[in-house]
Amino acid sequence: MTDTVLLKIDGARATITLNDPAKHNRLDTPGLGKLKAAIEKADADPNVRVTVLTGTGEKSFCSGYDLGSISSGKDVKPPEGDHSFETVMDRLEAMRMPTLCALNGGVYGGATDMALACDFRLGVRGMRFFMPAARFGLHYYPSGLRRYTQKVSPSFAKRAFLLSEDFTDEDLLRVGYLDWLVDRADFARKVDETAAKLAGLAPLAMSNMKRAIEQFAQADPNIPKIRAGIDECRTSDDLREGLAALKERRTPAFKGR
Repeated sequence: MTDTVLLKIDGARATITLNDPAKHNRLDTPGLGKLKAAIEKADADPNVRVTVLTGTGEKSFCSGYDLGSISSGKDVKPPEGDHSFETVMDRLEAMRMPTLCALNGGVYGGATDMALACDFRLGVRGMRFFMPAARFGLHYYPSGLRRYTQKVSPSFAKRAFLLSEDFTDEDLLRVGYLDWLVDRADFARKVDETAAKLAGLAPLAMSNMKRAIEQFAQADPNIPKIRAGIDECRTSDDLREGLAALKERRTPAFKGR
């Protein structure tokens, strides 16, 4: 059986690869556990000065969380705890040294936040993006909403979440979601070049400035109120209808309750 998350450490560079191209590198709960373990192993290695996160194949970087594994019962609830999507993305963001997300293809759903949890994003021409949460009634978790708002803009967050808008590669570069956009022929070279530059800079200064920049960018939202909204959506008829419509490949009929 193919391992769905690979970790390679080569001197100062760690590379984490999502390795399930047949499923667009989609993550389920066991896959999230493997990703978290790879993040922690790379982060614990004192020689690692940069971590690259990428995917296998040329079609998709990652299509996010496996929605088919979310319960469609009375209380529709994604996994919680150490291997929840939110926890793993927060752990990725908290890595001590710089991270580069090398988006080898399209990025969808929760994977859009995974890329934002990294410090830099390099895209390949032809990639696309969408966040489908509103299409089936899911309220996104607080730290993901923060990253969208903080690292790109409130306008982009609203276009992605409230309009569920599809974005092209050029759109993503223009709004600031991507730091670089290159042709596929130049992709591997640009990844290597950027990772080598990050690995060659002063690690103590890099680590401390990374933390300082993130602290300056923090806001002070009402997290309990946001989580109350999440709970309201999590137990709603709309979310159950949205997930059922997704499974049945039909247009959902939302009731606002």
